[in-house]
Amino acid sequence: MEAHLKRSILSFVAAGLALAGCGQSPTGGATGDGGARQEIRIVGSSTVYPFSQAVAERFAQGNSSFRPAIVESTGTGAGLNLFCGGVGAQHPDIANASRRIKASEIAQCNTNGVRRIIEVPVGIDGLALIESSQRPTGFRLTARDIYAALAANPFGRPQTARTWRDVNPALPAVPIRVYGPPPTSGTRDSFAELILEKGCNSDPAMERLKTEDSDRHKAVCTQIREDSVGGNRVFTEAGENDNLLMQRVAENEGAIGVLGYSFLEENTDRVRGIPIGGVAPTAATIQDFSYPGARKLYIYVKGEHIGAIPGLAEFLAEYARGWAPGGYLAQRGLIPLPDADRAAAQAMIQNPRPVTAADLD
Repeated sequence: MEAHLKRSILSFVAAGLALAGCGQSPTGGATGDGGARQEIRIVGSSTVYPFSQAVAERFAQGNSSFRPAIVESTGTGAGLNLFCGGVGAQHPDIANASRRIKASEIAQCNTNGVRRIIEVPVGIDGLALIESSQRPTGFRLTARDIYAALAANPFGRPQTARTWRDVNPALPAVPIRVYGPPPTSGTRDSFAELILEKGCNSDPAMERLKTEDSDRHKAVCTQIREDSVGGNRVFTEAGENDNLLMQRVAENEGAIGVLGYSFLEENTDRVRGIPIGGVAPTAATIQDFSYPGARKLYIYVKGEHIGAIPGLAEFLAEYARGWAPGGYLAQRGLIPLPDADRAAAQAMIQNPRPVTAADLD
């Protein structure tokens, strides 16, 4: 199977190998970037980063003839922007993503000559809300509660909530204070899509607005407030460092954090998950998508670089080994895809087919 996998991937690279004659070689100085690049370069999501880093470590251990891969945590949006910058040694080979690529990003890639974008779902993660395990009584929230607390103009009206009780009388009179991802993060995009929009659309008027004025609907439903209460920002962007975000929440009993489930699972002695709509974030509720924040994680591979960047095909083969149930990525907190989805991802690696905007519908 592994030999077939490598042969199938390498059969896809004829066009990539031909780039050297067109001044676009990913490995050579014909790009004008000052020389060849022999190592795989990966950018993107901070949520996917630890999984790709784990694969990079195994890849280095088992493939001494190739240089170790370089993995950078830049955020999904920033990573895809770098990935879509063009073909050649100065552009990354893989983009980690905690959300699916957007049609606008595919268009950007295509404009810059990146036309063989290979989409590979690698597993499932949950967009978890966490709180300090020191709180005597845990939060139990709904998507509507979260939206009403954090929206700049909830349901199109001015934001006046200062405590969670202002949002819902059943909640504690604790000041609203949330640490979350920046706009460049795929986790922020997932938070908007999976939680904020659902909470917003709980109002029938907002559902109608989605049809009547989609731009206005997006602004009302996903724009997060930027004000302060008691000298503290209600929503603080914690950058791409999820470990720092977790630490801030663990040390502040009144705070809530928004980050990937894998970081929660690794720190259950310090923080705990907050149920949303009565469903707590667990491996089981995320895998069956009953938890509202469940989402697929992806890597995007530049088809033009397969076969031109040494070891890229072998790296993909290593990723496929790592995501199996009980494999080392599961031990790092990655929840395996259902069998059928995992088989489809394996098939995509074996017989790469570029993703297009039509595939996103």
